[in-house]
Amino acid sequence: MYIIPAIDLLGGKCVRLVQGEYNRYINYEPDPAKKAVEFKQAGAEWLHIIDLDGAKIGKCVNIDAIRDIVQSANGLKIQVGGGIRDRDSITKILDMGVARVILGTKAVSDFDWFSDVVKEFPAQIVLSLDARGSKIATNGWEKNSSHELIDFAKKAAALPLDALIYTDINKDGMLSGPNIERTKQLAEAINLPVIAAGGVTTIEDIQKLADTKVIAAAIVGRALYEGTLNLAEAITLAGKFS
Repeated sequence: MYIIPAIDLLGGKCVRLVQGEYNRYINYEPDPAKKAVEFKQAGAEWLHIIDLDGAKIGKCVNIDAIRDIVQSANGLKIQVGGGIRDRDSITKILDMGVARVILGTKAVSDFDWFSDVVKEFPAQIVLSLDARGSKIATNGWEKNSSHELIDFAKKAAALPLDALIYTDINKDGMLSGPNIERTKQLAEAINLPVIAAGGVTTIEDIQKLADTKVIAAAIVGRALYEGTLNLAEAITLAGKFS
């Protein structure tokens, strides 16, 4: 299992939303590129970037900040999501040196389009499914869909995706621990690496996720910024289960 530190961009700065609500956010770092370098120095191999402004309006907004991060943290494998809903945006992001693009809202709202682009960019697309309970949410978590998490994941897993990220919205940014049982259930239901997100807070959470033996990685955000989890320690522990 590997650990992926997260940078959420709002107005070009590192923030964390509380339960996905844009009017409830915490400012952490005005220089995201600096934070990315710190994560790299701590031993991170991957970095997770979400353009929160982009996720809300449906197009990439924080392009300059993402480019700065890619250039400053050279050598980190980076995945980027948030508002990427057309082929041109996918190409633009990948051409910047990003390893893989995260798609969520457009995948849920237009599965035929999603299927086509995954086949066009094999192993460069990650599906992000964010859910309240068992129902998938979209548009920066502002809209609830009628899709069931497990059913949709099974359908998508037939495509040449690189991984699937599952976020329990009710856990995200709350420092209350991840939804291990549902993440494990999802990982056992599909033949695709599943990445846990939302609520990962302590080294004990890392241990519990690793103990499932089926979860491929964990995305960690607020816990790193507030010091409840040490990135280097988490990477060392998770590496024992690789």
